[in-house]
Amino acid sequence: MNFSLAQRLQQIAPFHVMEVIKRAGEMEQAGRSVIYMCIGEPDFPPAQPVLDAAQRALADGAAMRYTAALGLQPLRDAISAHYRDAFGVDVPAARIVITAGASGALLLACAALVERDAEVLMPDPSYPCNRHFITAFNGRPVLIPSGPADRFQLSAAMVAANWREQTRGVLLASPSNPTGTSMTRDQLAQTISAVRERGGFSVVDEIYQGLTYDHQPFTALALGEDVIVINSFSKYFNMTGWRLGWLVIPPALLPAIEKLAQNFYICPSSMAQHAALGCFTPQALEIAEQRRQEMRRRRDYLVPALQGLGFDIPVPPDGAFYVYADCSRWTDDAAGFCRDVLEHSGVALTPGVDFGEVGAHRFIRVSYATSMAKLEEAISRLAAYLARGA
Repeated sequence: MNFSLAQRLQQIAPFHVMEVIKRAGEMEQAGRSVIYMCIGEPDFPPAQPVLDAAQRALADGAAMRYTAALGLQPLRDAISAHYRDAFGVDVPAARIVITAGASGALLLACAALVERDAEVLMPDPSYPCNRHFITAFNGRPVLIPSGPADRFQLSAAMVAANWREQTRGVLLASPSNPTGTSMTRDQLAQTISAVRERGGFSVVDEIYQGLTYDHQPFTALALGEDVIVINSFSKYFNMTGWRLGWLVIPPALLPAIEKLAQNFYICPSSMAQHAALGCFTPQALEIAEQRRQEMRRRRDYLVPALQGLGFDIPVPPDGAFYVYADCSRWTDDAAGFCRDVLEHSGVALTPGVDFGEVGAHRFIRVSYATSMAKLEEAISRLAAYLARGA
């Protein structure tokens, strides 16, 4: 090439799990059986009311044209009603922006809030793409070591200890990818309060909010109109390939976010938006609840099964569909461990190196977004693999 790439690319790490998936695909093509426990994608299809809504939109032509950059008004209204009915929180539809996936929501938030050299605090471990969005806008993600005592989440004390002149805000996730742990209501409230006292912004990723198992789910939106929340139709509503999410913002941010959305992608997928209207029907919500209970059943099987094999799980997950497991009993190279497990047992796992630095070589992320039969087979294979080295 006779041109150079942007320097920011040097700060964006590859997504190691994609190499696991690539190798797993090669093994399948060669006739090997692979159980995918590395992918953050529910194994359920969209509920039938979602598909019905999409078919209607195709039939009457409603899905064939651009929508407003902020999204379909009926969909924004439906999300507003969902916050009222499910969480008892009044979130006016005017604060809700439909986006091209949760990634599109984070793209808009970072474009509006992150300047060159601005620092954004987040826990280590955390989802890698979150920090890379900050880097893409020439900001500096600051990963703060967070361990089991804090449920792998940020605390108010961490915010106070790490806030500097360049710090502009925090990016939280509850429940979290990769740990499946949620912030307690008090922990979240105290952390946001500490940020607010310093004049910063709080962005809370709630894309796994619907997949909460051990307590009533709550939303950070109950903690103040200044809190910015990201959510998605991918996980709880099983619409991963439709690439649709939403962003809830303070009213003062609306003109800036609308301008950015108009320029970045015109509008989210019209078809996906019309389909998503089906998510909030009673039938679809009942199906989503049944699937949540099935995810809980899988978690309740997998956590003790992994512990029985010798994995340490310092904080059992209370949400999402991940287990963050310590494999240091066998290795100090979790990435190599994942490669070896895949080659010898056909079980695909995600190494912790994708999610930060602290403990990255000790931890693996295990997804239970697959059938109970496959989970049981995976445990059998892992048991056989570990027995080889006993």
